[in-house]
Amino acid sequence: MSGAVELENFVGGHWVRPVATGRLDVPNPSDGSLLARVPRSEAADVDAAVQAARSAFPSWREVPVAERARRVLALRALLESHAPELAHTVSRENGKTLDEAQGSVRRGIEATEFAASAPTTLQGYFLEDVSHGVDTTLLRQAVGVVVGITPFNFPVMIPLWMAPLALVCGNCFILKPSERVPLSAVLLARLIGEAGFPAGTFNLVHGDSAAVDALLTHPGVDAVSFVGSAPTARHVYTTAAAHGKRVQALAGAKNHLLVMPDADLDRSVPAIISSAFGQSGERCLAGSVVVAVEPGADRLVERLAEAVRTLTVGPGSGADTDVGPVNRADHRDRVNRWIQEGEAAGAVVAARGPVPPGSEGYYVRPVLFDRVLPEMTIAQEEIFGPVLSVVRAPSLSEAIAIANRSRFGNAAAIFTRDGGAAREFVHRIEAGMLGVNIGVPAPAAYFPFAGWKGSFFGDLHATGRDAVEFYTRKKVVTTRWF
Repeated sequence: MSGAVELENFVGGHWVRPVATGRLDVPNPSDGSLLARVPRSEAADVDAAVQAARSAFPSWREVPVAERARRVLALRALLESHAPELAHTVSRENGKTLDEAQGSVRRGIEATEFAASAPTTLQGYFLEDVSHGVDTTLLRQAVGVVVGITPFNFPVMIPLWMAPLALVCGNCFILKPSERVPLSAVLLARLIGEAGFPAGTFNLVHGDSAAVDALLTHPGVDAVSFVGSAPTARHVYTTAAAHGKRVQALAGAKNHLLVMPDADLDRSVPAIISSAFGQSGERCLAGSVVVAVEPGADRLVERLAEAVRTLTVGPGSGADTDVGPVNRADHRDRVNRWIQEGEAAGAVVAARGPVPPGSEGYYVRPVLFDRVLPEMTIAQEEIFGPVLSVVRAPSLSEAIAIANRSRFGNAAAIFTRDGGAAREFVHRIEAGMLGVNIGVPAPAAYFPFAGWKGSFFGDLHATGRDAVEFYTRKKVVTTRWF
């Protein structure tokens, strides 16, 4: 799509103009130019999507699982053929580099591949003779109408975590993408339609908080999948659960990277830099606190500082760009305030990246802080920007204790050559996704995205078998034949 476009919702197999008249601008983060105007859908628009999904559900759930899986495979083929277009769209509206966008699209395709395994993953189980002449069978059946509320930082990958699996399980799906990145969702809706999913099985409703609240409280919605900030995740979880819905809400993070004195810095430093500054720090698996175990912190900080100074800041489309813009001007200003607060609290600026290009884009100059104390707010709060803090610890035990004091528990990693240290870390750390010499421990789509503590609200996580369980209900049949 060239130039600014007025977007519509996708409801019942058709593109429809919303009842709501409000619109929001969608700027290009790299230069501030206007890409699109997205509708602020209201309750009437949400109701139209829910009614379309509810009407489609009875016939869709009766489609044999193998046929539903073939539709997913058709979607996968379309995603592959349109992968360059998807990645370009993600980079343009999100700001991330094209390389990062391509990687995220690839992870979304991986999730679609997992969804296509439904003839296996949806199988129940059977036990003969639970009592004399009595057998018991467990079945998995669709939940009903499922809503996916997705964030701005992965506008293709996270919808693909949700929609293909929810659909192949026999549900109908409503996507409410972030109003900051609607163009990727529009492209996904077109591809899902081309894949042959019947009208009403997949619906797209644009909007902001009004649309979200209408979905959370609508009696025709059975389940809600959410990814976003911690305050919004809590709101989604409590509101949807109070209205009788099944909920999984993935929230914020403050991920700690523990670096032992024996770590291979030639390999560890690039992994840490990529974790902290890749995608401008706007991801929930970004490493934002390095806990340097003494002795060796000085050497580590020196190597990290050297790497930060050589980062290239620029438009996401730039072939050599390491750090693109953050997604919005207000977030750029918020991250800069965090940096100022860190300096005021006494953290030492060990290095700054290059000055961002002189343009209208939303750039933040990368910063490495040293001598950060665990109680400082920059070590506790999710900054979601290109800022890395180094906390020094006298031992592995204290490093683990520092990480475990965080109210978040999304991810953590250790860099070491010592198997004993790695095992102690894995056993004691209070986080759900762990890396050993891996800076971004993102699980493959057939494992759960398993955040802990304040990083997750719910019982069943996104992706993997947890997601299969989330998008299905169990039915247990006990049988005696005379």
